[in-house]
Amino acid sequence: MTAQIANTNSPHCCESTESPERQTRIAYLTSRFPKLTETFVLYEIIQLQKSGVDVSVFPLQRERTQVVHDEVAEVMPSVRFTPLLSRIFIAAHLHFLVRQPKQYVQVFWTLLRANWGSRRFFWGAMAFFPKAVYIAREMKRKQISHVHAHFASHPAAVAYVIHKLTGIPYSFTAHGSDLHRDQHMLQEKVQAASRVIAISEYNRNMIVDVCGKQAESVVEVVHCGVDLRLIKMGDSPPASERELPFRILSVGTLHEVKGQRYLIEAVAELASRGNDAIELHLIGDGPDQSMLEELAEQTGVADRIVFHGRQTQASVLKHLYEADMFALTSVPTTCGRREGIPVVLMEAMATGLPVLSSRLSGIPELVDDGCSGLLTQPGDVGSIATAVSKLKSDRDLRRQMGEAGRQRVERAFNLESNVQRLMQIFSAEVTA
Repeated sequence: MTAQIANTNSPHCCESTESPERQTRIAYLTSRFPKLTETFVLYEIIQLQKSGVDVSVFPLQRERTQVVHDEVAEVMPSVRFTPLLSRIFIAAHLHFLVRQPKQYVQVFWTLLRANWGSRRFFWGAMAFFPKAVYIAREMKRKQISHVHAHFASHPAAVAYVIHKLTGIPYSFTAHGSDLHRDQHMLQEKVQAASRVIAISEYNRNMIVDVCGKQAESVVEVVHCGVDLRLIKMGDSPPASERELPFRILSVGTLHEVKGQRYLIEAVAELASRGNDAIELHLIGDGPDQSMLEELAEQTGVADRIVFHGRQTQASVLKHLYEADMFALTSVPTTCGRREGIPVVLMEAMATGLPVLSSRLSGIPELVDDGCSGLLTQPGDVGSIATAVSKLKSDRDLRRQMGEAGRQRVERAFNLESNVQRLMQIFSAEVTA
């Protein structure tokens, strides 16, 4: 499978590295590593490595965190951290300036021109350009055969630089806010890429709308997925049999885009209707934590809201098995952020939980409203409260939706089969 608009003017002046070994060497570019909230990147890399692919990981920044998933240890030997600025970059810049001055100047000019008008993208491109040139030379030395970037923002821009300087083909995955908030330089990234992976039809349509019909042959939908060998259907008894409150679980960064405030307000509305036997458990931390704690106090439901903070994947799964339903009431933010298809929704459905989410972006491609879960309009507290009440009062409905949700994930959001599709794409570009 070859792209129709890619690689039209790539330099190939460096030494030839065509060899059987080279065809298996994939480099992943990520914004940060190891990032707790990006399990979809972590497990995708692990699945590729289990399938025999030689994957190296080049994070643009090292995530400083005390809580990491246990599985990070499997990937760390393949991770190549580099500083933001260093004297070791000088030799790489001189190498390309002397051998490929035209390409070096052109790619730098494209970063300036295409990102002008976007403060975040412009200064990000300037900050990462020194590192990008260094990584480009390192990848050529390591005989990397294909570069894949997660996110259409800074990682895709760095992949673009690497491709233009080395001729190594690249692809990138467009998720959520990395695509929806800002489309500066998107057209250049898409035109130079051998393949663009959209995690939803919603994202694919958006990329084609921005970049034109010529992008249709390059953009392909490959869903993120979950490892169904590790996530089994839950079998915990319902709240009514446990003599415990009905337990709602929500997992995500405590940020406006995740819409936790509307869940808290819905719990308060249900309490005002006399429905007290409900608990909301929030996993995650973030900039909205203080606001959400204050909101719980102000609405009189602080004793029903439990903040668990950051948790590992194993802990999240334990909470999923103990919950009665899962909710993620996402909303678009004032600055344009919005969800892609949250992987945690897939994980919840894989455990057999009924889910409640928003009719937003690619979420309806995962959650079939009324069949595998319930969808409400973003920010509609009354509808959220009604949906929670409906699930709470109907055990059979919860079971039916849970079973349908598991089947939906098995069909279209299975990590193993979706990574196999990625491997086919990478292999096709390497051998083209």
